[in-house]
Order: sequence, then structure tokens, then C-alpha cells
Amino acid sequence: MTYDFELVGKIGSMALIRREDADIDYNIFSRLGRELKPGMIWVTSGAAEIGRLDYIRRTGRELDASTVDAKTDYAAQGQAILMEQYRHFIRQEYSVRQVLVEHQHFNDPEKREHIHRLFLRARDQGAIPIVNYNDPVSDEENRKWELSELRREHRVVHECVDNDETAAVIAGLVKTRILLIMTSTEGIYRDPSDPSTLVRDVVAKTPEELEAKVRRLQESCVGASRAGANGAHAKLEYALEPARRGTTVIIGHGRHRISDLTEGRVPCTRIGLE
Repeated sequence: MTYDFELVGKIGSMALIRREDADIDYNIFSRLGRELKPGMIWVTSGAAEIGRLDYIRRTGRELDASTVDAKTDYAAQGQAILMEQYRHFIRQEYSVRQVLVEHQHFNDPEKREHIHRLFLRARDQGAIPIVNYNDPVSDEENRKWELSELRREHRVVHECVDNDETAAVIAGLVKTRILLIMTSTEGIYRDPSDPSTLVRDVVAKTPEELEAKVRRLQESCVGASRAGANGAHAKLEYALEPARRGTTVIIGHGRHRISDLTEGRVPCTRIGLE
């Protein structure tokens, strides 16, 4: 199979934070920056959490707002800080391009193709796209209405608020060899409270066999690594379609190097066709 990109990667918010210090984990950004290069697309969470920490540091308090409004305001404050870290640590000879997306960019064929061409140009021009959902301008009620209208038309609908889904949709859009999901755990556990239940490999000879294995694994996965997370079941759901199409999906901890995860030198979960 011919691939347009070597890797589409995603990192979660909590993997970018030193929880004990309530601060950015600059070591994570440093490690990422040494390995990110053209031919990769990087999907990043973190704007809202980094914005929250920055606001607290400047004011000594959290925002007194509804959950939706606070997330919007934190994301708007944290987005520039997030991009600053990527630009600081990525090698200076590489261009860095921010790409803020919303659900409509992947549910409309013309907008989807526009994004596709943008990614291809970035690869050819020596640039690395850094992608995030555009939380500051996304209204939840409007989004729900728009998605419900699309579902009434019996269309396949991408919500993409979860950056795991965004990365998986982009992986299918651009034909990537590897989809890497970096999180705050070592991978997919049958029980997140028991480290010995880490699932190392989910591989099969055919797409149909692979789907059957993923469905069985989803039935045995319970819980999530943190409150509010969608957990292993959702990650497996997002991973399934790219894996069925020939992309190798790797789910592993954000403290590891990209190359250690992709080359199998550290514990992780690997999903794909043999």
C-alpha cells in the first residue's frame, strides 16, 4: 500500500501536564519537538487545560462561569500558549502551521477536500500541521443541531470534539502508515486499575477478523483512566476504521518517544492487519 503520510499523531491534555505541579510538562514538548517532522500531522489537545492553569496563575482563582463558557474562555487563552510550545521545541528549519477544525470541515465534501489539500501542501513545503478542535468559537447547541440534521439525512457523521476521533478521521483522509494516540496510560487495558491487563496486540489477517477482535475487546474493557474520559471503548471505536483500511494504530503513553512507540520498544497497544 502507498501512504501519503508517515504518521498522524495525537496527544491528550493530561499527557501534556505535570499534575503534581499544575504546570505544563515542558519535557514532553521537548521530546515531541525533536521527532516531529514534515510528513507527519499532529493533533493536540491541551488548550483548555493550559489556559485554565494560566488563568489561575495570573489571577489566583478559577473562572466563575458555566462549564461550557469556562471551557471556551480557557481554550481561547490556552491556544496561543500551546502553539508557542510546539514552535519553540520543533526544529527551526521546519515550518509549523496551526490548523483549527470543527465538525463541519469533515462532514462537508468540499471542506474536507480543502483540508486534505492543505495537509498535502504542508508535507511538500516542509511544514508540520498542528491540529486542534476550534473550541473558542464552537457553540455546543449549534453543533448538536447541525449534527442531528446530518443524521436525519442518514449520513456518516463526524463530531470531532474528541481529538481521538479527529485524529482517526484525518488518518482516513490522508492515508497514513501509522495513527499514534498518545495518552496518559500505556495503552488499552481490559481493566484500567490492573496494569497486568494491558493488551499489547490486536492483529488479524482480514478487516472482518480485525473488527471482530476489536468488538470482543470492547466488551471486556471497563472504565476510563480518568473522570470524564471516554475510555478504552471509544478509543477502540475511533481506531477501528483506519486499522481496517491498513493503517497501524498505536495507543501508548505520552511520556515515551514517538519512535519508541512506533518501533515497539516500549509497552503499548498495537492494532492492525498482519
